[in-house]
Amino acid sequence: MSAAAFAGLDLLATAVVLLDRDLRIVYVNPAAESMLEQSARTLRGQSFLGLFENVAPLGERLAQAIAEQRGIWNQATDLERPDREPLHVNLLASPLDAPDAALTLELRSIDQRLRLEREERELAQAFANRELIRNLAHEIKNPLGGLRGSAQLLERELDRPALHEYTQVIIKEADRLQLLVDRLLTPHRPTTRGPVNIHEVSERVRSLILAEFPELQVHRDYDASLPELLGDREQLIQAVLNVARNAAQAVKGRGEIVLRTRVARFVTIAKTFHRSVAELDVIDNGPGVPDALRDRVFHPLVSGREGGTGLGLTLAQTYVQHHRGAIECESQPGRTVFRILLPLAANGTKP
Repeated sequence: MSAAAFAGLDLLATAVVLLDRDLRIVYVNPAAESMLEQSARTLRGQSFLGLFENVAPLGERLAQAIAEQRGIWNQATDLERPDREPLHVNLLASPLDAPDAALTLELRSIDQRLRLEREERELAQAFANRELIRNLAHEIKNPLGGLRGSAQLLERELDRPALHEYTQVIIKEADRLQLLVDRLLTPHRPTTRGPVNIHEVSERVRSLILAEFPELQVHRDYDASLPELLGDREQLIQAVLNVARNAAQAVKGRGEIVLRTRVARFVTIAKTFHRSVAELDVIDNGPGVPDALRDRVFHPLVSGREGGTGLGLTLAQTYVQHHRGAIECESQPGRTVFRILLPLAANGTKP
């Protein structure tokens, strides 16, 4: 079969492997390359079963599917690999009538499906959070202005200057709350999109963090091949700054942070398949996110730090989602990674 015959399979987000009658690999699409962590050139001609351990029963079923010309469906199959993490997949095998290929395998990652379901829940929760915050902010804004104005009028009527200390407390606290309300409403402004170099964003954040936390060590690990993406530079700076500041506070301003960029390939974000996305990781060596907060770390008003507002990561998630991206957290004591994924291409493909 010619390479052109497989062109349609190259666009699928599902991993597809074609096998001959001896269960040797004839073709793998890019999604399968990513899943198997080997190139098509390396995989072609190899025994599919030889890639894994303890798969004799699966081999018998695949051979039977070819002999009897019928499909098989293996749910929750664990494909063990030497020196690598096992693959947890749903496997569909379908007979194929072609000169060189006898069987089509579709490998659907269970982990990816769970991730998609989690993303759907998080998107719904984020939307509900934003609407709740926006409504609360509007409700607070008007009486806050009245409170500040009344304190100013009261201050003019007071004959004893010593009492002005108390009215100033009211005015300053009202101003502080006004800034907080403005921050809550800011994410709802339209984005201003243009070419953005993610390393310029990262460097800007690095300089701001070092100015705020001079004893902090901030290391760079950049992939210079990353192309520009289309986005709102100021929103991206604020998103990364919020994440980096959260990391700096987690290490009490004296630990280490790594800003790392990479190109991530064959990524699905909110049901849209992207052949490549920009990945920016903010890694710290702090104590980690407490277990009780791990599933709620992006929820508003949730903070593991005394005196924290619990808004920084919520706003970061909002800005990233404005760019059709995603932000994830992996945490254990001594290593916490906040991973920001931003599409490089203008449009993705629905899987």
